[in-house]
Amino acid sequence: MPLTDKKIQAIKPAAKEQKLSDGQGLYLLVSPAGGKHWKLKYYYQGTEKKLSLGAYPVVALAKAREKALEARRLLDGGIDPSSYKKEEKAKALIDAQNTFEAVARAWHQKNLNGWEANTAGYILRRLTADIFPAFGHVPIKQVTAQHIIAAIRQVEGRQAHEVARRLKMICGQVFRFAIVEGLTDNNPAITFHNKDALKPYKKSHFAAFDSRELPNFLRKLERNDARLYLHTRLAMKLMLLTFVRTSELIEATWDEIRWDEKVWIIPAARMKMRRDHMVPLAPQALEILQELYRYRHRPEGANWPDYIFPNQTTPRKHMSNNTILFGLGRLGYRGVMTGHGFRSLAMSTIKEKLGYRHEVVDRQLAHAPANKVDAAYDRAAFMAERVEMMGRWADYLDHVAKGVNMAKLNQAA
Repeated sequence: MPLTDKKIQAIKPAAKEQKLSDGQGLYLLVSPAGGKHWKLKYYYQGTEKKLSLGAYPVVALAKAREKALEARRLLDGGIDPSSYKKEEKAKALIDAQNTFEAVARAWHQKNLNGWEANTAGYILRRLTADIFPAFGHVPIKQVTAQHIIAAIRQVEGRQAHEVARRLKMICGQVFRFAIVEGLTDNNPAITFHNKDALKPYKKSHFAAFDSRELPNFLRKLERNDARLYLHTRLAMKLMLLTFVRTSELIEATWDEIRWDEKVWIIPAARMKMRRDHMVPLAPQALEILQELYRYRHRPEGANWPDYIFPNQTTPRKHMSNNTILFGLGRLGYRGVMTGHGFRSLAMSTIKEKLGYRHEVVDRQLAHAPANKVDAAYDRAAFMAERVEMMGRWADYLDHVAKGVNMAKLNQAA
């Protein structure tokens, strides 16, 4: 007679194991200790075999019959249910090990040699900060579009719109790698568009004040009523004098400064255009660097870069990229000026006030040449003008800080 839940619940342990048959090879094995386990007896290629189907009551009677039916269907197809179960367990273990984080790190490692150091570092930092905490632990086969959308919306929520879009693209690349490696068949990152998942936004230019605000800014910086650290103030001054990118400034090391040649050579690995960039150093810039050098405290034999602007709390790291932005906020320029804004300020002011050609300022900003003809033109051809321009720009800032009438100064020049 087929089993019933009432009969199963009524059975009491005995001195020996008891078998309660449900028919067609399915039975419940009751141990002397009271444990109840489902078993299926079947024959495969003439050999009697047994398949464990779970314990009662976790696996109820109806579920046990369903599992037994699935096993019989496998037998009808010429498949041994016991071997199939072992294979499925092995696959499940592999899937559990191939979490999104594990696969993403493998993808990152595979591409490491093809990326610039800055790119590789950025990608891993963004994954570690925004994606791994959200669904890095989930097996890659189980990651859905909703996992990705929820994570990038968190990033979007802090107004980092461009980062959110880049993260979606990075996730898509990880899934493409996983498909090639046979770890999944699905790429959920391509099942939705940014316009559907994220809020539309207009990419804005970096905030920057114009030359009319320079005198006030320089006075505030000199008075230091905001009580900024010396290194923060000197970083702002040097950025104003050289108008390099924030990352190029804070990641600078002392071996990039050529004191005798009065030039700062930023290596290609740190440049957006992937080529060395020469920054002529006016006397005022050299004076700031000499002051910074007096505070150099890297231990002899240290195995980390000799940063010009080391982190205040962790010298083995460079100054945070938010330090200058935070300092500008303390000076009253939150939302009005950014580190990148010094580049816009220099470009417009040097052309307008000092009369230099766009091409000269543009090369000093390390922008890409507009066309192949410009690219073929020797960059060093502008070097003499750039050296002169950087000196005049530094003098201009000094005069502005002192309140000198620049119109009269230009007439005298």
